[in-house]
Amino acid sequence: MPRLAAFAAIVLWGVSFVATKAVVGELSPATLVFTRAGLGTLLLAGLLRARGRPVLPPRRALPSLALMGFVGVAFHQLLQAQALTLTSAVSAGWLVGLTPLWSALLAWGMRRERLGAWKVLGLLVGFEGALVVVTGGVPAPGRLALPSTRGDLLLLASTLNWAAYTVLGHATIRGLGPTRATAGAMGMGWLLLLPLFVARGGWAEYAHLSPAGWAAVAYLGLASSGLAYLFWYAALERVEASRVAAFLYLEPLTTLGAAVLLLGERASAGSLAGGALVLAGVLLVQAPDHLRALRRPAGRSLE
Repeated sequence: MPRLAAFAAIVLWGVSFVATKAVVGELSPATLVFTRAGLGTLLLAGLLRARGRPVLPPRRALPSLALMGFVGVAFHQLLQAQALTLTSAVSAGWLVGLTPLWSALLAWGMRRERLGAWKVLGLLVGFEGALVVVTGGVPAPGRLALPSTRGDLLLLASTLNWAAYTVLGHATIRGLGPTRATAGAMGMGWLLLLPLFVARGGWAEYAHLSPAGWAAVAYLGLASSGLAYLFWYAALERVEASRVAAFLYLEPLTTLGAAVLLLGERASAGSLAGGALVLAGVLLVQAPDHLRALRRPAGRSLE
């Protein structure tokens, strides 16, 4: 069932912030992201081989895959891992919900897509919600100097970065197919991280990793970086992208629930209020697309 696959992907991605928060105290962000990318690459390459498809990408695609690997894997995941050394998984979940708002702005700026009144209102509401999350609803002097605020700002940067990645990778994913393009980008990201891993002697950190830490790393590499992408693209192959995108609203809620249950984090009133504004903003921005989708029968996506 494609909708069940989309829901599974959202749950896996939502819990990934909790797993990252749990392990960044034992591994440096660079070692964590390097290991995660390596496990994800192995899983996706194994699936390609099992399906009888080429594992290595064509030479013509290497430059675009290298760019995707840097933006969407190495730089993006380093931003988020570093941010989670400073802030909570709850804040991460709410702020990552801003990604569709950045996507709407990029579509307007790069493809000249029209921003109607609902989208403009949604952008204003969503970014106001992000400000509430970052400041906890208390915009006091010096608030931006707090470590948690610096972490939140890094997360905000990662949402813009991910929106840019979706634009950069669109043509390559359509040309190679989602599994092959994702495997290639993740492999490139892993290679780009290799010099940093070697320079820091990252292998020495594995000796200090607890069983729970190993489980978190395995989850991030195999489930979040591997299976979640497969589930998401499997849904996109069967259902229109605008319908599948509706499941993205559940990701912050999944992160919130997992952070409270697994990490014992608490969601402050300011965080909940800001998160509600972020979700409201995203709903307003995407409402016109969802209304158009509801007027059409469900069919095979072109994504």
